[in-house]
Amino acid sequence: MSDSAEGVRLQKVLANAGVASRRASEELILAGAVKVNGRVVKELGTRINPEQDKVSVRGTPIQLDASRVYLALNKPVGVISSMSDEFGRPDLAQYVPRDDRVYNVGRLDADTSGLIILTNDGDLANVLAHPKYGVTKTYLAKVEGQVAAQDIQKLLSGVELEDGLMQADKAVLVDSKINESLVEIVIHSGKNRVVRRMFDVIGHPVMELVRRQFGPIQLGPLKPGQTRLLSKVEVGALLKAAQNTSKPRTIPAKRGPKPRGRRNW
Repeated sequence: MSDSAEGVRLQKVLANAGVASRRASEELILAGAVKVNGRVVKELGTRINPEQDKVSVRGTPIQLDASRVYLALNKPVGVISSMSDEFGRPDLAQYVPRDDRVYNVGRLDADTSGLIILTNDGDLANVLAHPKYGVTKTYLAKVEGQVAAQDIQKLLSGVELEDGLMQADKAVLVDSKINESLVEIVIHSGKNRVVRRMFDVIGHPVMELVRRQFGPIQLGPLKPGQTRLLSKVEVGALLKAAQNTSKPRTIPAKRGPKPRGRRNW
């Protein structure tokens, strides 16, 4: 934070970032709702360097770099999760409505549709996509057969895959028929085709799979192939999610049944 006359007034920075009007930003500052580099700031004359200082409002980080772009895309089935495919297959580049060089945060296999985040914020993309930090993803899976309560419990307890034990953070049976079922499943793993492999193990192969949420961002009413700019609130939520992933998640070891002691008759 700048202690000299140089820099930009904090209320102007907040207004330029789209947080609120300058007058409303002043009220936020006076109310103690604004932090700069982790410290509460209540002085209206405070000046900061937007290129160096970190600002948050009520605990939500504010993106001060106007050059940063954050997009949500509903990836259609048959599209490769890459901005450029060496084999000439349909990729994500055709859905970017501007000339910005953006990256996809994580991947979806070609047969899976749904939410992908696109951004030119490389640091954020790396944190959110890194498997060890475990940002949660929510999927809706149409699977073969009639899923029962015990199948849901298997997903929650953990199924053994070729690359280790995998557990769902949450699994809910939405609809169940004789020939097919709908299951909402939440996972934090970034392993390749992990949802499909989990359902294969419990005997209900996936017919259709849609990612409905990535971290705090929801797919909403976006149709396949459509993109939209994330709102200021959504960008702040993404930045906050990245801050909260400082500690890698771990999967608890699967415990077997306790050994029975010998009974004395």
